[in-house]
Amino acid sequence: METVVVIVGAGPAGLATSVCLNQHSIPNLILEKEDIYASLWKKRAYDRLKLHLAKNFCQLPFMPHGPDVPTFMPKEFFIDYLDAYVTRFDINPRYNRTVKFSMFDMSNNKWRVEAENTVTGAIEVYWSEFVVVATGENGERYIPEVKGLNNFCGEVVHSSMYKSGRDYKNKNVLVVGGGNSGMEISFDLNNYDANTAVLIRTPRHILTKVEVYVGMLLLKYFPVRMVDTLVMMMSKARLFIYGDPSKYGLIRPNQGPFATKFLTGRTPVIDVGTVRKIHEGKIQVINGGIRSIEGKTLTFENGLRQDFDVIVFATGYKSSVCNWLKNYEYVMRDDGFPKNPMPDHWKGEKNIYCAGFSRKGIAGAAQDAMSVAQDIKSILETARY
Repeated sequence: METVVVIVGAGPAGLATSVCLNQHSIPNLILEKEDIYASLWKKRAYDRLKLHLAKNFCQLPFMPHGPDVPTFMPKEFFIDYLDAYVTRFDINPRYNRTVKFSMFDMSNNKWRVEAENTVTGAIEVYWSEFVVVATGENGERYIPEVKGLNNFCGEVVHSSMYKSGRDYKNKNVLVVGGGNSGMEISFDLNNYDANTAVLIRTPRHILTKVEVYVGMLLLKYFPVRMVDTLVMMMSKARLFIYGDPSKYGLIRPNQGPFATKFLTGRTPVIDVGTVRKIHEGKIQVINGGIRSIEGKTLTFENGLRQDFDVIVFATGYKSSVCNWLKNYEYVMRDDGFPKNPMPDHWKGEKNIYCAGFSRKGIAGAAQDAMSVAQDIKSILETARY
């Protein structure tokens, strides 16, 4: 089958790219390996999840949120929004298509994309002038290698499979990862009376939703250093209640929260109440890594030995692009992230693009989609004349 643009992935970035292309009347199709769009939100998000950014940073092109939508949405509101988006713009991805192979064919200057129809088992071949990689930053769940993990006698769960703490009452649970998912899952577990510890390996800024919201608004008008200074002043005033956070294991980076985000990709942690529970001794913080596991006994790098029934790995995801994109060097590095620096990260060579890899959430995906569609429109218009 031939089309002008093949989009791989039906998450928010892929949906938005299709809509933007349709606005320019550019034929396109979406290939999605799951049986539904936005599978990360619909299948792999825990129950209590709320969007950490304000709604104006979590909307897709041509459809802003209404005034009745709360500033900080529960995931159900955002899923309803995506449902309405797909219905309004009549987006029809091809589901159960796992892209196995894609490469640029020099003989006809087109992209060949091979996808397995996981329902029928057939291999389908698509030819296109352009390819948009919209599989996003969360392609495959990541669990680090830990000595003895295969012999752990308890339960091992990745955050993508975690739903609620209700099944872990009175169990000793270790959450590995001090990012947003890890801290919120720790809070949820403690609310269900699990004996909770969180393992934090790297320094993190912990802010409120309001502090992040103010910071993101200010970044439109002021340099990062100034915004970081103002936000840190707000944060220090709030944390005065708890005293020095480093005393209970919460270490801050040397750079400010937004500088850290731009330099490392690590977003500030949005506190949902976890800091208070840590301060009150309800959630234990362990700094460092796991040295080894024997049975249910974990030995940590700081020498601590402790027994756990469950380990929840809130260790994020890794890009899977390089597994199937044979000419990934046209747009990606070896780690599956854009090779070009911001703000031109979305554009590659040989008419290949990526959307949703900016580490700026939904707002970044929306901007990528608009940039990609505009660039493809310009190339097609130039070719006509």
